[in-house]
Amino acid sequence: MAQTDAATTRIGVAIDIPPPWGAQLTRRRHEAGDPQAAYTPAHVTLLGPTGVAGADLPSIERQLEKIAAAQQPFTIHLRGTGTFRPVTEVVFVTLAVGISECELLAAAIAAADGVHRDARFPYHPHVTVAQDVPSDALDAVFDDLADFDARFDVPAFTLFSHDLSAGGEGPWQRRRDYKLGG
Repeated sequence: MAQTDAATTRIGVAIDIPPPWGAQLTRRRHEAGDPQAAYTPAHVTLLGPTGVAGADLPSIERQLEKIAAAQQPFTIHLRGTGTFRPVTEVVFVTLAVGISECELLAAAIAAADGVHRDARFPYHPHVTVAQDVPSDALDAVFDDLADFDARFDVPAFTLFSHDLSAGGEGPWQRRRDYKLGG
């Protein structure tokens, strides 16, 4: 990840999970005791938290416009749960449809000039519903959402940011939506 200093902004790019499912998944994450539920609504990550030079942000935003224009709207079908355990303490809702579109978007965004992120793990589109909580809480979320099923259209993705001068904590701020298909 890029150095975080006064001239750095932390960005992320994601696909929002629309109502009513987004609120349901965020609420379940909160009930599991995951503190990130207060800051991060349910979403599919395309670019995880990444420090970028503030001067690069206008160029990154122009590149995101081009990436969005090149991808047609698509459908995501969320179905059931998965986990990254024992590698990381995460339970998620899986994508049954929309995986390849998310992978293509994520690869294009990660390759944008000014975006430098060292990925710890290969990209795997999902919706986190519990992370770094006790094992029994992870197990409960895994079981509770095993039959989860939602299908929705994806017309856009969103650029979010944190103000690092304030420590980068708190809710992500929506900067801009990028309509797919131009």
